Amino acid sequence: MSFKSVLTPLALVAAAFLAPSSHAQQSSAAAPASPLDNVPDRMPFDIPYGAPIPLARAEALIAVAVAEARKHDWKLVVAVVDSGGNLVALQRMDGAQLASISVAEHKARASAQYRRETRVFESGIQEKGNLYVMTLDGMIGSRGGIPLVENGKLVGAIGCSGGTGSQDEVACKAAVATIK
Repeated sequence: MSFKSVLTPLALVAAAFLAPSSHAQQSSAAAPASPLDNVPDRMPFDIPYGAPIPLARAEALIAVAVAEARKHDWKLVVAVVDSGGNLVALQRMDGAQLASISVAEHKARASAQYRRETRVFESGIQEKGNLYVMTLDGMIGSRGGIPLVENGKLVGAIGCSGGTGSQDEVACKAAVATIK
């Protein structure tokens, strides 16, 4: 076997690997743009900030969330923050885990500051694979934080913690349903 007879097949194999294929060119030209490149016409979650929720209203919302939790024998912590994300009121039900104190407040604060339910973050991470969401300051990727909107303005947010995310969310929604 000559050197030339070995070199020729090797050169053909190398050329096949190095040459751009028409299939590769077609697939890259037809690749869809990233969904993150979509530019919506309107701002999402563009709720104007309103006057901060007063203490009496925050306590009334907490009472509704706690009543809902008691119906199910859930032990939750419920926090309400104002439109700036500052704590207005918090209640820890007997037996609720201590860690849920800061988590409930965190859910409420993130919901107020980002003007959206914390469920949006959870969905973005778990269902859509938008892992960049976890890099946002003050974000929490767990449902149970819901904005409080009165007369089209964000007056605060409520956060619940201590159960599963879906249990926390049910208690929050019961309170939010009382806002007209």
